[in-house]
Amino acid sequence: MKYIIDEKSATPAYLQLYNQIRKDITDGVYAVGSKLPSKRTVATETGVSTITVEHAYDLLRDEGYIEPKERSGYFVVFCADDGFVPVPQTSFDVFSSSCHNVENDDEFPFSVLAKTMRKVIGMMGEGILVRSPNLGCMELRKAIQIYLAQSRGIVADIDQIVIGSGSEYLYNLIIDLLGRNLVYGIEDPSYKKIEQVYSLSKVKIQKLSLSKNGIESSALRKSSADVLHISPYRSYPSGVTASASKRHEYLKWAEKGERYIIEDDFESEFSVSRKSEETLFCHSSKDNVIYMNTFSKTVSSSLRVGYMVLPKRLAKEFGERLGFYSCTVPTYIQIVLAELIANGDFERHINRVRRKKRKQLTQK
Repeated sequence: MKYIIDEKSATPAYLQLYNQIRKDITDGVYAVGSKLPSKRTVATETGVSTITVEHAYDLLRDEGYIEPKERSGYFVVFCADDGFVPVPQTSFDVFSSSCHNVENDDEFPFSVLAKTMRKVIGMMGEGILVRSPNLGCMELRKAIQIYLAQSRGIVADIDQIVIGSGSEYLYNLIIDLLGRNLVYGIEDPSYKKIEQVYSLSKVKIQKLSLSKNGIESSALRKSSADVLHISPYRSYPSGVTASASKRHEYLKWAEKGERYIIEDDFESEFSVSRKSEETLFCHSSKDNVIYMNTFSKTVSSSLRVGYMVLPKRLAKEFGERLGFYSCTVPTYIQIVLAELIANGDFERHINRVRRKKRKQLTQK
């Protein structure tokens, strides 16, 4: 075997290996049906990890040069005479119209996401398989901390930030933290899953009617809610955005007794305002607002990653009572998101979408 890895090359080791093996396959060094050397053998002779070899083999498999056989290894299926390998029709079923959409300008660029994913694999190697800390990886929580401070004016300690697999999971953690004996007030109408989670958790909910500026003042005054779950920026499905006066009203409501606000800030990054939307979390005088957001709209809903920023007075209690819960987001996905935020790709995408939306408004 003659494969050589140039450690000084800018090309990742797995791509160098992939290119060399692919050339041997297309040149006929490995004939159709022949078995490739084991991953361990290639790793030993080239001085790279078996994970690196596996990445190279995975690329070759995805492109139809080889295929794995259980407990036997990898075998060449590329036929130089045909120039391509027939692929069973079933392999395309996962790309049906029900789950695959053509990329549009509002979606995070797939090429950027794929590039970052490859970079993280090359950078971390087997480290992506390490179990995440219970609150989430430090890298992602630190990136979120810096991003929120710079873009939203939210100043929080690392221990106040909790990572979880989407909003629904975080809703359940909040219920466990605040308690099931409280009354939870929700917007009417509101995102369907909010009500579903609360109902399934057997907590009492009150539906508070929305006006064009937010929850109706009379409904809020009459409510016996202990917790107010709101989406101040463009509540779904109504599209209502709470006015500055209404946000102030929410905070005044929360100052009485032991009340809490859950600020569900979904999609606020795409506001057309030149100034970022103000958060209730920043203006709370009683440290009783839980801020929530996800990467579902800004990156991809398929990643299933959300986060919440707890008030300082709840962060310690969360750690003591619920800190044993394992983080439900894979380390690899967390590091990819951390890299997107740290290298500026995340913010560039948001700014690009916001500019587009502002332009569309001016053209109407």
